[in-house]
Amino acid sequence: MSSSFRTEPEPADSDAISGEKATRTGKLKIFLGYAAGVGKTFQMLTEAQQLRREGVDVVVGYFEPHARPDTIALLEGLEVVPRRVIEYRGARFEEMDTEAIVRRRPTVCVVDEFAHTNVPGSERGKRWQDVMLLLEAGIDVLTTVNIQHLESLNDQVYCMTGIRVRETVPDWVVQQAAEVVMVDLTPRALLNRLDRGAVYQGEKVERAKQNFFKESTLVALRELALRETAFEVESRQALAAEEKPLSPAAPETEPPQRSTERVLVYVTPEPSAAALIRRGKRVADHLKGECIAVAVCGKELAELSPRQRAALEKNMNFARNLHVPTHVIKAENVAEGLIDFARQQRVTQIYLLRPAVSRWRLPFRRNFVEQLARLGRDMEITFVAERAPLS
Repeated sequence: MSSSFRTEPEPADSDAISGEKATRTGKLKIFLGYAAGVGKTFQMLTEAQQLRREGVDVVVGYFEPHARPDTIALLEGLEVVPRRVIEYRGARFEEMDTEAIVRRRPTVCVVDEFAHTNVPGSERGKRWQDVMLLLEAGIDVLTTVNIQHLESLNDQVYCMTGIRVRETVPDWVVQQAAEVVMVDLTPRALLNRLDRGAVYQGEKVERAKQNFFKESTLVALRELALRETAFEVESRQALAAEEKPLSPAAPETEPPQRSTERVLVYVTPEPSAAALIRRGKRVADHLKGECIAVAVCGKELAELSPRQRAALEKNMNFARNLHVPTHVIKAENVAEGLIDFARQQRVTQIYLLRPAVSRWRLPFRRNFVEQLARLGRDMEITFVAERAPLS
């Protein structure tokens, strides 16, 4: 049996998801797990049924049954919005019909598999973007996602499992959720479900055991999910404490101090710069600080090929998608330019790629490292090596 806990308490004057229709932004509730089969969709549909019994207008926008009878049975009595059929390369695919749901305008919409990538030809590339549209229309959403789909954990999951997860959700999207519930199940119990055919059937079972469903991998993913949920609990409680007004009779106290930590990530054309950006953003989030991404425009940058320039712009766009502010600064001397800009921005930490992995003509040489260390003596400067899967 799965268990769950919330990352934030229920509001005192409302249910988890209100049944009232109003001109407001919808609320997002995420059921988080560490692997398929822990019971995320089951619990999401159980809540949808409870809301329906309470008279709330609930529809199912997208549901992936995976041939699980107990979960499929929970659809009984729930209105299901027909999917949209999209043809791509001679094949027919079904995706959630977001526009039809907006026209239907329910109070609550159930959307499975939050991190799903839509087939080419869809209005939006990702299902989480579809969900954002529903929320903007004032529709509350219940959805499901696994911890390995969180963007900032992508490299960490790759190191643990050797599997690069391609479908991810930006951290800022999850952080905007009104509520996150972790649906938990021990790895041994999950493997028993897998062996009984309650998760996948046929040859999918053996394929799963070769990938995420190794017991050691499940243990690591579960610990990662528990740590991430604990961090979210702490962050949301701290934010609630900052926003809570003092009562007239309460003694005056010093307001909570915000973190002064500011992390600068030096962005280059290297493919591993994406991992560096994730690392810097995650460090800043855990320190409750800020993260900025910086590229330097100088004579070395002018020597880049069109392909390298495109790679640099791709990395800067990746930072923007994570809601990391980006800056391009002009400097003949990269080390001096970085440190001067860092001082102006009150940066406390600088993250760079390890020089040994450079394959293009930028000043990742010994004199650059020494110059950066000398100029930034009052800052923490970290050179990050590219991560590889654990053997």
